[in-house]
Amino acid sequence: MNTLALPTSLLSTNDAARRLGLSPRTLEALRVRGGGPEFIKLGRRVLYEPQSLARWIDANRRHSTCDVTARLNTGHKPCA
Repeated sequence: MNTLALPTSLLSTNDAARRLGLSPRTLEALRVRGGGPEFIKLGRRVLYEPQSLARWIDANRRHSTCDVTARLNTGHKPCA
């Protein structure tokens, strides 16, 4: 039987959460709501590429809590 070997760089939800300093439940919630890192769905498995985690971290950089980009991405009202 031929089996496709997955790249060793793909991370499980637990491994991705550990790298990000988040709980696996938080990553699961972000998958449902949106706004989390890109993921790969293979059957019932959810996997993350390290590059996707890095892109997500970069996309979430902020200069202040009133950062307009942050407010636009989350749907919150801008700071007064």
